[in-house]
Amino acid sequence: MKLSITATTGHQFIPFLRSNLLQALPWMNRTLQELSVALVGQARMNRLHAQFLGIDSPTDVLTFELDHDDKNRVILGEIVICVPYALTQAQRRAIAPRHELLLYAIHGVLHLTGLDDLTEDGYDTMHRKEDQILKRLGVGAVFTPGQSPRQPRRRRSGAGR
Repeated sequence: MKLSITATTGHQFIPFLRSNLLQALPWMNRTLQELSVALVGQARMNRLHAQFLGIDSPTDVLTFELDHDDKNRVILGEIVICVPYALTQAQRRAIAPRHELLLYAIHGVLHLTGLDDLTEDGYDTMHRKEDQILKRLGVGAVFTPGQSPRQPRRRRSGAGR
């Protein structure tokens, strides 16, 4: 598994994200061969959100399926995480910013496995899995229903989620 993490902001979080993602990836996705994670600022994320989903507003994470195997499973993916968004939410929820960022990264990987949070059941399943993985990593549950900025979303056309 090849993991690449780049940052235009939040460079200090790269080692934490790298070590935890490398440990957690086999628990989430065994077909993924290459993953790129980009930590970006608010303006960049707003542009990407508008470009790929047609939504001109901030968001936490976007996920892109870049290549698939012959069974249509994702083998190459990219996750874009908005660092300022994560910092704001971490402060609001009184948790460590690195934990919020790890939550977003795990959320993105789960999207690459085919999970989605567009329905109430999907939302519950996805966030339960996130907390299971975070507990297994020793971070503990980060997502708390009713306190997250994420709500079930309508499916939109475009490359990102």
